[in-house]
This record gives sequence, C-alpha cells and structure tokens, in this order.
Amino acid sequence: MFADREDAGRRLADLLDERDETADLVLAIPRGGLPVGREVADRLRAPLDVVVASKVGAPDNPELAVGAVAGDGSAWWNEDLLSYLDVGEDYLDREREREAAAARDKVSLYRGGDPLPDVAEKRVVVVDDGVATGATARACLRQVVAGGAERVVLAVPVGPPNTLSELEAECDAVVAVESPEAFGAVGAFYRDFAQVSDEEAATYLRDGAGEH
Repeated sequence: MFADREDAGRRLADLLDERDETADLVLAIPRGGLPVGREVADRLRAPLDVVVASKVGAPDNPELAVGAVAGDGSAWWNEDLLSYLDVGEDYLDREREREAAAARDKVSLYRGGDPLPDVAEKRVVVVDDGVATGATARACLRQVVAGGAERVVLAVPVGPPNTLSELEAECDAVVAVESPEAFGAVGAFYRDFAQVSDEEAATYLRDGAGEH
C-alpha cells in the first residue's frame, strides 16, 4: 500500500536505483503519472516531460476501452475485444484520428504548445501511477519506440502480473514495485488516490518534487 503518488514515486525511484537504471529523459503519463514521475526524474537527475495517449471506447460503450492512441497516431488495439464486438475499420480509423488529436491537445495543454522532446538515441523511462489493462501505456511506449529511443523502460508502482508481462514486449524492461495476483484497480493500492487536476499535474513539469 502506497501512502500517495509521491510515496509511490520515491519507492519506484529506489527500485530503479537498485537496478542501476539511468535515464536521459523521464516521460510521465498524465495526469496521475506526473507526481510519480517527478520523484523518479529528480532521483535519476533527468528532465521530466510527458507522453500522452487517449483511450478509444467501444462503439456502444465508451467506458470499455478497445484500444488507445498516442498523439503521433501510434496505437494499440485489443484485437480479441474488437473481434468479439465486431468493430469495423471505419470506426477505428475515425476514432484513431479523433483520439490522436485529443492526445495532441493534451500535450499542448501541458507544454504550452511546444512539441514533445526528441527521444532519438535517448534512454527513456516512461512512468505512470500504475497499470490495469495497460492500454494507455502500450500506445505511449509505441510512440517512444517509434521515436528512435535507445532504451525504453516502463516504470510503475503497481500492476497485475499478466499485464506487466505483456508490456515487456513493448519495451526493453518493465520495473514495478508491486505485482499482486489479486488485482482490482490501481487506486486500491493507495491510501490517498485523489484525482490530479490538469493544473496541478502541469506544476510537476515546472517544479522540483520538494515544492509540492
């Protein structure tokens, strides 16, 4: 159980230290990944930035994620679910375009209109406050890999073993503090899992961890 996202970030940074992971850049997945990412970036003495993906909902059930799309169009689709729901290509193409634009808008919100940093030939650690299905993380990892990063590590405080195992195929390494077999939701592993506003999240890009 983590006290809050900052506590989770410190414990995640400890684990990355133990494994001698280094980074030229830490990319947090907003919003909840930013408090965690700030702690990791400060420990690894690397700049903190964001990587954003937007989930794609099922045609008749927007809460049911059938995939996720990053700002550059990098996508991950749950092929089994798409087949079961018989989702057509037209829907996926339309949603891919719409959600990629939503992801770009979110990047603009956090970065004041500046483009995302160049990841080519850099060691990149991608951080979130946890993974459940891993849809968003997959799309974000695919964007970073497509950008030509030298090494890509996904670092999270908690996630179910099967999801973490599947995510290993998307990057060079996955680092998780906890991987319990009995997994309900990410928030169940935090005493304080209050929602992070966009305004609060953006402050983590500007400030050091000690200022929160």
